[in-house]
Amino acid sequence: MVKQMIRKAVQQDAEQIRKIYNWYVDNTVITFEDEAISALNMQKRMALADDDHPWFVIEEQGVLVGFTYAAPWKSRAAYEFSCETTVYIAKNCSGKGLGRKLYQRLIDELRESPIHLLVAGIALPNDASVALHEKLGFRKVAHFNEVGFKFGKFIDVGYWQLTI
Repeated sequence: MVKQMIRKAVQQDAEQIRKIYNWYVDNTVITFEDEAISALNMQKRMALADDDHPWFVIEEQGVLVGFTYAAPWKSRAAYEFSCETTVYIAKNCSGKGLGRKLYQRLIDELRESPIHLLVAGIALPNDASVALHEKLGFRKVAHFNEVGFKFGKFIDVGYWQLTI
């Protein structure tokens, strides 16, 4: 039996989180960043976490293999009860249900906070991410054609939301 543990992320996780994330930066259009980020940069991002915008990681056999977090949706005061959510799983660990377990933990935590609405942007096509979000109750609310540009091509982005 594979031992899995979900816990709040700590600053010492930044290097492994960075490695997982940078694979997506370098190889996919899932994130629109186009340059790998440093562990220091990841630590700065993680330092913004608070009770309403937590970060979680999942470990398998003691190895960090995924992360999820919530971030403010927009900076204006009227958006204070909405946040953007995301989840990343190490490439060699995808397809095992880890993302669903990890993301569900984030959603459960946010249900206990003042947050009212979760927003997830998905670069399209991405059948796996769409299926994950819809399985967790998100519904598609927007589609922007060719709004992003990476690897020499324009990319659509859809937005899904979940009222909690």
